[in-house]
Amino acid sequence: MNCIFCKIINDEIPSYMIYEDEYVKCFLDINPDVNGHMLIIPKKHYLDLNDIDNSILIHIFDIARKMELLLKNKLNIDGLTLIQNNGDIQDVKHFHLHLKPYYKIKKDIKSVEEIYSILK
Repeated sequence: MNCIFCKIINDEIPSYMIYEDEYVKCFLDINPDVNGHMLIIPKKHYLDLNDIDNSILIHIFDIARKMELLLKNKLNIDGLTLIQNNGDIQDVKHFHLHLKPYYKIKKDIKSVEEIYSILK
C-alpha cells in the first residue's frame, strides 16, 4: 500500500510522535499553520468516517481530549479546532483527525522540532 500514514505507522517514514498506543498514533503536522497542529490516525487503515469502526472513532476522540490538555498545559492554547475531511477534500485517503490549536493572540510559527521539544 502506498499510504503515507501507513508508512508512518510502520516507521518507514519518521514522524514527530506525541502519543502512541495499540490503536492510534498522534504526531505533529510537518507543515503546520499554527503551533501545535497535530494529527491522530488509527493504526489500521480506514478510508474515512464511513469506514472506521465506532470503537476506534471513540478512542480517537478520547485521545483528542488528552492532547487538548497537553496543548493547554504546554503551549497555553485558548481553544482547539478538530477537523476531519472526507471524499475529494481528503488529501490522504486514511482516516485522520486534525487538532489545530487556537490562540487569542497570534503567535509566530515555531519549527516543528521546537514544538516537539516543548510537548515531549
